[in-house]
Amino acid sequence: MKNNRNGQSAVLSDADYSKIRKNIKSAKYKLLLDLAWYTGERWGALVKLTIADVYNADGTPRDYINFRAITRKATPDGKRKTRQVPIHTVLSESLASYKPDNNSLWLFPSREGDEPISIRWADKILRTAVERAGLVAKGISTHSTRRSFITKLHRNGTDLYTIKQITGHQDFKSLERYVEISADRIKGAINAL
Repeated sequence: MKNNRNGQSAVLSDADYSKIRKNIKSAKYKLLLDLAWYTGERWGALVKLTIADVYNADGTPRDYINFRAITRKATPDGKRKTRQVPIHTVLSESLASYKPDNNSLWLFPSREGDEPISIRWADKILRTAVERAGLVAKGISTHSTRRSFITKLHRNGTDLYTIKQITGHQDFKSLERYVEISADRIKGAINAL
């Protein structure tokens, strides 16, 4: 568990996500959390989304979100890959109801609009919502949504090969750090012998 920004970030339950979302005041930042929750992308890439990465020219949500290689974390060998994530129906509804600032290229523009919000600002928004939700002790960070996304896929029976393809991980060793296995699941596996 993460403690004072050390350790592994917490995996969120659906209830945790809902509590955090309710404690974010702006529709723009609710959408940021929704994108993190339903795509499993790192917040550093989320804040750098352009409107064109998410919406068609007519303003309707795309069928997938385009995380451009330049915005994504490099692999250990220094390469970056574009990742396209199909849009979940709940996320599609959030995107359809949100109206981006068409005076900016960015989906999450800074106050000036000429650049995206910083990862530090996004982190502050999340931390404030976590505090208001009374969840500080859980060890939640911006990486929690990525761990939660991957763990949830695994718990729902998605095989690791498919998860690796969805998340863009290069190998299973780096992917396995994200999957949280409950004690009940371990016990159930042993009892199934």
